[in-house]
Amino acid sequence: MPGAAFLSGERVTLRTIEEEDLDVLNRNINDPRVRRPLTSADPSNSEQTREFFENVVSDDDGVNLLICVEREDEPEPVGDIALFKIHGRTRWAEIAISIAPEHWGNGYATEASELLVDYAFTERNLHRLQTRVIEPNEASANIWEKLGFTHEGTLRENQYYDGEYVGTRYYGLLAEEWG
Repeated sequence: MPGAAFLSGERVTLRTIEEEDLDVLNRNINDPRVRRPLTSADPSNSEQTREFFENVVSDDDGVNLLICVEREDEPEPVGDIALFKIHGRTRWAEIAISIAPEHWGNGYATEASELLVDYAFTERNLHRLQTRVIEPNEASANIWEKLGFTHEGTLRENQYYDGEYVGTRYYGLLAEEWG
């Protein structure tokens, strides 16, 4: 059962990630359709997912949340989202998201991202957010562009994806550009 509701939108609720959710995270990160665009080439077993939970999710330095939709009055996990690399002095952070493939195309990623971006600027008082997208991942790029992020540059051929080298696009958004 997913944890407490932290942020809620029209169709999506961002909930705390609990130990019981580790199987969902593990299944998602091992699905080639998810891990390849995240440039994760190595398998992750249950113990590694537990270590991620203990060292990253449970760490005070970031915000890691489970993306859920309501199904028959029960929250159903569809992915996860994170605000990480939070820099205190310069007030910027990075944002990343993954959605299980069976839930692609429903707008859940855009709504979840919008909730976390708003939280980052209005509650965390961050000045800047950035995100990265590998070049073949147009669906992800569309999310950030819809939310007003600006393509700030591309690292050329810095990732290996589906048998070829591809670039990583960097997107940024400033607090004054939000809302």
